[in-house]
Amino acid sequence: MADPTVIVVGNEKGGAGKSTLAIHIVTGLLHAGKRVAIIDLDLRQRSMARFFANRAAWMAGNGQTLPMPIEPDLGDGKALAKADEAEQLTRFEAAFAEARNRAEVILIDTPGGDTVLSRTAHGLADQIVTPMNDSFVDFDLLGQVDPVTLELLKPSIYSESVWEARKHRAITQGRHAQIDWIVVTNRLAVAEARNRRRLEERMQKLAKRVGFRMGPGLRDRVIYRELFPFGLTVADLSNDVRPVAVSLAHVAARQELRNLMQSLGLEGGTLDNPLDAAA
Repeated sequence: MADPTVIVVGNEKGGAGKSTLAIHIVTGLLHAGKRVAIIDLDLRQRSMARFFANRAAWMAGNGQTLPMPIEPDLGDGKALAKADEAEQLTRFEAAFAEARNRAEVILIDTPGGDTVLSRTAHGLADQIVTPMNDSFVDFDLLGQVDPVTLELLKPSIYSESVWEARKHRAITQGRHAQIDWIVVTNRLAVAEARNRRRLEERMQKLAKRVGFRMGPGLRDRVIYRELFPFGLTVADLSNDVRPVAVSLAHVAARQELRNLMQSLGLEGGTLDNPLDAAA
């Protein structure tokens, strides 16, 4: 079996929507028929792991069957968070080895911070997906701007981390082993923000300088939050799986997911749905 594609969802700042992005990418891939393994390295919060636990419980309670990812056992997350780095790495390496043997795609959700597990995961990535809010607060992790002119000065801490991951991958796997880095503006407000144009201009300059490409993210929609407790996303909605009323907003959300998957170069499954026409 060919080596799986490794996707790392990363950003050292919390609150950018990493887990929301991760679960939507995973469900899109699952509906495309891919064997997907997930590893949740946010050991204390474990939002992605909890989402799929909710999914299993919802299916059992409603007599439904939906595709599920492979989830190698990392053990108790809170206990592992308190363990030393050597034990954390040992557990992660075992989980990654299991995922590598069983899956076509491995998706790793990382915590909002610089940890040994996050750095290791980034070094294994074929693709890094970085969500950020449309604000200069989030941009500061990628690049520093002049406080007077807002002109780009230099790359910042997370850009340097990705550079180190790329260097590590080139050393261990050869200089042709590239990491595809995509930055997506996530949790966009539906209304256009006044500073978005200025931010996008700086993003385009930084993209050329440090080597990422920009893609569409997910807007801040109620549907993403209201489906989370069920372990569901808009990719799951159908005539049989319909825990909330379907509206035109759900059709727009499904199109956002479709656009996201296409920008990542991933198959998004059959996201066209009879419910879209009915909404």
